[in-house]
Amino acid sequence: YLFTLTSDNGKEFAMHQEIATALEIDFYFANPYSPWERGANENLNGLIRQYIPKSTSFEEITIERIIEIQEKLNNRPRKRFNFETPNYMFNQKVALVT
Repeated sequence: YLFTLTSDNGKEFAMHQEIATALEIDFYFANPYSPWERGANENLNGLIRQYIPKSTSFEEITIERIIEIQEKLNNRPRKRFNFETPNYMFNQKVALVT
């Protein structure tokens, strides 16, 4: 289960209070240039790099390829979820809310 969320300081998290309230979690911000403070984020970046090497131009990646990678990663069992998938965990959380 999710108890906290740590993000970077991007404007995409301008509504962080609403996110925290909806998920009933504590929301934190990492210090600038401190990726180790966002461990799950860095782990996901590593998983993405298995499909998209660092030197790849994003102009070469189609939306279909992104969706394919997204589906693979969201259906890949994770140790942190007791070997359940992120999709399964998300659906469990949504089922509790509705």
